[in-house]
Amino acid sequence: MTGTADKTTVDLPMIDTVFTEVPDPRHPFGLRGVGESPIVPPPAALTNAVYTATGVRLTRLPMSPGAILDALNNRE
Repeated sequence: MTGTADKTTVDLPMIDTVFTEVPDPRHPFGLRGVGESPIVPPPAALTNAVYTATGVRLTRLPMSPGAILDALNNRE
């Protein structure tokens, strides 16, 4: 993989969060809870990128360089 630059957060697309206000009829003031924007897709995409590049599937976080090297050294 020579000649390729490492990807950084600058290379990632922006994630737009859109809040849609819909009152909850079950609450006396129509309030709803607001959680964090979805954070599941980025780690899954990173895991697939590591698998595509190395042939090793990581199943635990953090996916550090050391974890990738360990997986490469211990693959069957």
